[in-house]
Amino acid sequence: MAKPKAPPKQASNEARAVLRMVRVSPQKLNLVAQQIRGLSVEKALAELEFSRKRIALDVRKLLKSAMHNAENNHGLDIDSLVVAEAHVGKNLVMKRMHARARGRGVRVEKPFSQMTILLRDTSMAAETRESA
Repeated sequence: MAKPKAPPKQASNEARAVLRMVRVSPQKLNLVAQQIRGLSVEKALAELEFSRKRIALDVRKLLKSAMHNAENNHGLDIDSLVVAEAHVGKNLVMKRMHARARGRGVRVEKPFSQMTILLRDTSMAAETRESA
């Protein structure tokens, strides 16, 4: 006997993508996530295109992946997608030693982080409000 199928993690008008094990601190990644929260997909892509942060290229790639997930897996319209959530989490932290004066050593931490982007189709929400 198989286990019952797990319910989907998001609603039918949502699509998401997750970027894991990215070598940047969560604090720096969250600065880029704040720039795109609540924006339409077109504006978010433009914002990331001209951002001066190094990690913005990887976030842009993640946003495109979420867009393609919405189109191919969920059949959503790309033009009406909005970045509903963009949250950042901690991941692995590599610990290294750095040699210092007089035979001492200092611990250097190299953090990794992960980011999740959730896109929501706003046209479906407007249609349900109009029909109600």
